[in-house]
Amino acid sequence: MQNNISTHDVVVLGGGLAGLTLALQLKLRDPAINVLVLERRATPAPEATHKVGESSVEIGAHYFGEVLGLKHHLQKQQLRKFGFRFFFSEGRRDLEQVTEVGPSRHLTMPSYQIDRGIFENYLAEEAQARGIQLITGATVRQLTLTEAGQGPQAPHEVAYTQADQTHTARARWVVDACGRAGLIKRKLDLAEPNGHACHAVWFRIKDRITLDEWSDDPAWRERCTPQTRWLSTNHLMGAGYWVWLIPLSSGSHSIGIVADPAIHPMDRMNTFDKAMEWLAEFQPLLFDALEPRRELLQDFAFFKRFSYGCKQVFSADRWALTGEAGLFIDPFYSPGSDFIAISNTYITELVALDRQGQRLGARASAFDQIFHSFYEGTLALYQGQYPIFGDPEVLPVKVVWDYTYYWGVLAQFFFHNRLTDLSSLAALRSELNHCQQLNLSVQTFLRAWSEVSEKRNPAVMLDQVQMPWFAELNRSLGDTLDAPSFVQRIRDANARLSRLAAEIVQRAQADHPDLPAFDLTPLRRSTEATRSAANLSPEGDFEAMLPSAMAET
Repeated sequence: MQNNISTHDVVVLGGGLAGLTLALQLKLRDPAINVLVLERRATPAPEATHKVGESSVEIGAHYFGEVLGLKHHLQKQQLRKFGFRFFFSEGRRDLEQVTEVGPSRHLTMPSYQIDRGIFENYLAEEAQARGIQLITGATVRQLTLTEAGQGPQAPHEVAYTQADQTHTARARWVVDACGRAGLIKRKLDLAEPNGHACHAVWFRIKDRITLDEWSDDPAWRERCTPQTRWLSTNHLMGAGYWVWLIPLSSGSHSIGIVADPAIHPMDRMNTFDKAMEWLAEFQPLLFDALEPRRELLQDFAFFKRFSYGCKQVFSADRWALTGEAGLFIDPFYSPGSDFIAISNTYITELVALDRQGQRLGARASAFDQIFHSFYEGTLALYQGQYPIFGDPEVLPVKVVWDYTYYWGVLAQFFFHNRLTDLSSLAALRSELNHCQQLNLSVQTFLRAWSEVSEKRNPAVMLDQVQMPWFAELNRSLGDTLDAPSFVQRIRDANARLSRLAAEIVQRAQADHPDLPAFDLTPLRRSTEATRSAANLSPEGDFEAMLPSAMAET
């Protein structure tokens, strides 16, 4: 077989969500760049394709819609999400009589339920229309990486086969976006466990699961405007697990069970029939909805241990990993597309700097360190927290905290285009360190609180829209900020998190005076130091940050 050799600026291994969006971002940054994408799949993806990652949140949605310019497709071909929604419905068939957490109307910043098959096919068409070479049915046979010290022109080489022909692609940059196969990760021994042991099973039904019809109570239905709870990423919660319901624009519905194996072993749910038996016991309303639709099952899959880390994702030797080829945390809160957006942004910046002739060593190291810091801060939201998931008193507070941390810090960096702004990151080093340490303390405190909470489950809706500061935090992502204003925004977020942490402790100790709290002195010091700039009133004078309905429990 003849070996055909081609030369490119960047070769992307994998033409799925991470690889195609990276190719588009590279081309937007530099229209002259030569990008080759190699995709193993030979045909277009089917609708309701067999992949996790349908629910996007604010960072991912902003990346797809605004950074890549794909808003029209999202608005016309995908479903706008009605936020996250949580029901404490374990063993119950009276959904209107349990605690619900979620918005009564759409918040300002949009997010979407994404049919991955439809979206990835569109991305492939868009990539080729923008001058990106996409080769499908390509199987990588050998990857040879060179080091920067071998000379500035020494290319990496990717040997692949397509239609029984052998090809070699040479490129200055190679980016692994091939998913869990992790070609670069395996080659360089970069795999790293992260201590988060959870598993997932998921499947799709070729029909709409309309959760709004699960209750005939008109008052319950009228809590939301519009009455379309089914468009939310709906979470059915229980101790040690959660179940997702995600609608797809193709008309299918995605259902998944994610669980801590110490509480809900995999062998209880690793086939469709077993999963249905499990649902009959733990989430009977969903079982009732699925039982007459068994013949509409489209697929079924599972991961025994889905979460993992990676020692390094960006290198000055002109290679990088993105998407699941690098690391993956947890599907709860749907952070997958967020981390694709963040890693692709760092890779695009490194490639652009390299094409300008700049040295990469310090930048690549800094970006890798920052990316891992974001990853570790997010991982803390999940590690050891699954036992809390069935607690109707503590989990709603955790959701408020986690959103505040996400919208107030990480999302602000992305929306305001400051991920690669090392001067702002340096100016905020102490605040970011404080936020991260505070988050670890709060997550530990929430676990301790849940161990003693009564887990009362009243028939209330904890409406995020009725928290003005919370809704405003979401809206603020759309602001336009200069560098000094952005630095102040993060300092304000630091103060807000300190204030919220103090109220969480106060709320818990009102019911459980003996509950040991972490040291609040640093929180008070941080709050005092930033109060005037953040326009915060002294403790005791501000309106409660947590929704009043939580106090009634």
